[in-house]
Amino acid sequence: MTEQMDRGAGDSMSHLLLEKLGALRERINQVVIGQPEVIDQVLVALLAKGHVLVEGVPGLGKTLLVRTLAKCFDGEFRRIQFTPDLMPADVTGHVLYNMKEGEFRIRRGPVFTNLLLTDEINRSPAKTQAALLEVMEEHQVTIEGRAQSVPEPFMVMATQNPIEQEGTYPLPEAELDRFLLKVFIGYPCMKDELALTRQVTGIEQGDHSAHSSGSLLTAIEMQKLQQAAANVTVDEQVAAYAVRLVRATRERPVFSRGAGTRACIALVKCARAYALLQKRRYVLPDDVKAMAIPVMRHRVALSVDMAIEGLSADYLLTEMMDDIEAPRL
Repeated sequence: MTEQMDRGAGDSMSHLLLEKLGALRERINQVVIGQPEVIDQVLVALLAKGHVLVEGVPGLGKTLLVRTLAKCFDGEFRRIQFTPDLMPADVTGHVLYNMKEGEFRIRRGPVFTNLLLTDEINRSPAKTQAALLEVMEEHQVTIEGRAQSVPEPFMVMATQNPIEQEGTYPLPEAELDRFLLKVFIGYPCMKDELALTRQVTGIEQGDHSAHSSGSLLTAIEMQKLQQAAANVTVDEQVAAYAVRLVRATRERPVFSRGAGTRACIALVKCARAYALLQKRRYVLPDDVKAMAIPVMRHRVALSVDMAIEGLSADYLLTEMMDDIEAPRL
């Protein structure tokens, strides 16, 4: 009887958290208008304890998205503007000597936060970009030989300009692989852009910002949702389907480099988080399909012929997925 009561209380708590997650999703969509797919993918990365790389031209609401997300779940937010003269210590922190007390003090950098926005990450050289490798993988920073843990939950949302723009440095493969998802953010449609213009310029009355609305989730509740995402059921056939998709990128001549094993893990984790976002406790093949392209687009390299033809990774991945039969559950 006691076990049944505990199970019932746990189910009730989980239902409440899922309702809060839905309200969080709705509120962000009210503030960041016209980007529902981007918002869902960022929430998936947060639920899956991953990081997200967002590519798009300036002025499309990337900073607003992270600020709104941080305020909605009562998390701390910090932003780093990456520039060519930014040093690794400016990101992670460094040791200072206190003349008055005669001892060294550790000054923590902006990475010690819940949500970190690294704006225009490809404006800095590889040496500075590499400062994020440890904290993205281990959720800690080593300063003068001492490991310092960052607060949980922790997520890096990096933005980059299209590589064709001047003054950009390509991200190393090792760092690209640290990002769970790569998301493209584009211009909203006419209707959404008009609504956004009316909102920001005050033509449309009312407060649509998340600043005065208060948080919907605590950091602890977000961690519980992350645990719930990790416990979403994945059928053996669905897991095998995810692995087949990743392995297919290594077998197709259109890719000079296929996705690695980390992509298999990332795809299953993201499919679980996406299912939870849909308020389901099990993963469908469609969840895997929905997350396959943002998981793999930055983990593959096109062959020379495909690049010359001007084809994109998204197009070739979509063609590949159409050729691989999904399981029928």
